Amino acid sequence: MPAALSSPLGPEPKATARPGGGEPQAVVPPFEAVYEEHFDLVFRNVRRLGVPDALVDDAVQEVFLVVYRRLGQFEGRSSLKTWICSIVTRVASDHRRALRRKSPHACGKAEAVDVDTVVDERAEGPHEHTVRLEGARLLHKLLDELEFDKRTVLVLAELEGMTAPEIADALGENVNTMYARLRAARRDFDQAVARERARDTWRLR
Repeated sequence: MPAALSSPLGPEPKATARPGGGEPQAVVPPFEAVYEEHFDLVFRNVRRLGVPDALVDDAVQEVFLVVYRRLGQFEGRSSLKTWICSIVTRVASDHRRALRRKSPHACGKAEAVDVDTVVDERAEGPHEHTVRLEGARLLHKLLDELEFDKRTVLVLAELEGMTAPEIADALGENVNTMYARLRAARRDFDQAVARERARDTWRLR
């Protein structure tokens, strides 16, 4: 993981009124602060959204190139996290689509090491680290069984703690559509868990 570029970002930027009235304008933090504050968010979610390990670094770089180019256009109508998640989902979708064109069976099938499991590995013993690593691999395996739209809303809701209105804002979708998609995603994920348990039971016979 790259070294931090500057001090942490701190509170979300607040909007200030434009001279002469009109819509408030967001106070945009410098790119280096945005990068440091949101790097882990971007890194873990491009993988959670199905970008294979070999392409994760490229996808993260692409996300931050977009952030760098568009940061001055950020209007503060949503949080920076929501705005960046919208970029992450588009970049992940583009990478998956490009990979699928090259190899229809390759997308989302690589074994993965979740970045969440390696950040504090020095504070863990070998057994605890192995358990966390296997849990991350299982999570990605189960996520791989979901359609991309359902996978996206499940990741943002269950793993990033975003609300349905925030997800709708990030994805440019109707909020009722997000509620329905999240219900369907949870159902499909539960079914994937049940299938995995059934496979484990069969293996132990």
